[in-house]
Amino acid sequence: MADPFLYDTGERSHYGCLGHEVQIDYLKAYVCRPSFSTDKAVIVAHDVFGWQFPDIRYIVDLIAGHGFITICPDFFKGTKPWTSTDHWADFPDWLKNHDPTKVDKEADVVLKYLKEQCGAKKIGIVGFSWGGMAVHHLMLKNPHLAAGVSHYGIVRDSEERYRLLNPTFFIFGEKDHTISLDQIFLLEDKLKQYCKVPYKIKVYPGQVHGFAQLKPEDMKPDDKPYIEEARRDMIDWIKMFV
Repeated sequence: MADPFLYDTGERSHYGCLGHEVQIDYLKAYVCRPSFSTDKAVIVAHDVFGWQFPDIRYIVDLIAGHGFITICPDFFKGTKPWTSTDHWADFPDWLKNHDPTKVDKEADVVLKYLKEQCGAKKIGIVGFSWGGMAVHHLMLKNPHLAAGVSHYGIVRDSEERYRLLNPTFFIFGEKDHTISLDQIFLLEDKLKQYCKVPYKIKVYPGQVHGFAQLKPEDMKPDDKPYIEEARRDMIDWIKMFV
């Protein structure tokens, strides 16, 4: 199996986080708050590299900087995330034990924490790759999530995968070889038929899997405008509905 992450995931610059880690029930999580009080929050669903991956913590801090209590829980519940030294031939077996459609209990734990401990009244969710699939799943199942943004991750094996409960934005890279343009066109066609809430699908030219979560110092110059555009689009969607 080819490595779907065309950016070298083993080479990431150090990131000094702005937030802190907390224990929520049986989950560890990374939380960052804005500089002012707010009752709006965003959950970040990490990719296969887990809740401690520098890129994901950067995204948490970035969203918090736009005025949201932002939290990334360890959806892997303490089990080992995928690493850049693992062999992609083993990925299907790893994925069986890290199913992105089996995150409902963890989402409920985090929602309870945000409401009871942080005073959040409106909560959205964004996710990347594995976390993008988790977002798609949760936006079909959990009415307490006011809006979702799924980056290059879709639920593929459910007949009910088009009946979104709340506004959802799907972000894709044109050159993502894990999600074909045909799959994206099918998603768009089916959402037109079955979806009763606002949704949006956008494909960013020339971009590969994993493009939208890179820290600025890890971006390639030609990709930077599209990465920044995807960030703005994500924030705009969350601000519109959360």
